[in-house]
Amino acid sequence: MKTMTLVFVVLALGLTVRARQSGTRDSNDHHAGLTSRGDQAMGFSHDKTTHHFRLYQDGGAIEVAANDPKDGDSRSMIRMHLSHVAKMFATGDFNTPMFIHGTTPPGATTIAELRAQIHYQYQETASGGSVRIHTTNATALNAIHDFLRFQIEEHKTGDSSAIEKEAVDK
Repeated sequence: MKTMTLVFVVLALGLTVRARQSGTRDSNDHHAGLTSRGDQAMGFSHDKTTHHFRLYQDGGAIEVAANDPKDGDSRSMIRMHLSHVAKMFATGDFNTPMFIHGTTPPGATTIAELRAQIHYQYQETASGGSVRIHTTNATALNAIHDFLRFQIEEHKTGDSSAIEKEAVDK
């Protein structure tokens, strides 16, 4: 009986370890696919740029910067991509994030439906660009926050998922 119990415990531990390893591998495979599709869709390398997603009381922001201040190619592609994102999102087009992530990001459907109540402002920054997202609609605001939290998690940016008061000086 003790031998049978020991065999059962050893098998159970082996399956648990294998499941954890598989989950890590699946997570790594997912992130690698996201990065590859993102590089393709955005036209610049995740390795040469840094993404940030901010949650504010009235919406949020998507920020992308070239890691190397001398990398004019990445900076130009960031600016082209983000100006395009602001226009696409304003029309309710979320095909690019759906392609990059391989799923419809949380909040995207609601944001598309309430697009007339959401404003997008593209702005160049010294090292790239940003898209500031504003709304006064509570439902749209929750959807924007859900969308940005998903981006933080998927892109592994380490950004806070807490809602902040927007910093005046950036």
